[in-house]
Amino acid sequence: MALERELVDWVRELDEHDLRQLQLLIGAHLDRQSDLPGDEKVSLRSQMIRCGKPECNRCPHGPYWYAYWRVEGKRRSKYLGRLIEEA
Repeated sequence: MALERELVDWVRELDEHDLRQLQLLIGAHLDRQSDLPGDEKVSLRSQMIRCGKPECNRCPHGPYWYAYWRVEGKRRSKYLGRLIEEA
């Protein structure tokens, strides 16, 4: 699902405080509706990813959002998607 252009523009105008509040809201929302662990500490991180195609001149791609947490000492991750389009 592509984000509405108005939403992307609105997010770009937020100051740091409001962006951090939005990040907390997104994290709480994801915990409620996904298979991410609810009691574990989950960190969200955006990453630029290389596609691995030898002919690609646009690498890295992204940013793409990932959630990270630990289960029995092992790091787990889940791809969340491209939540916010970066300029």
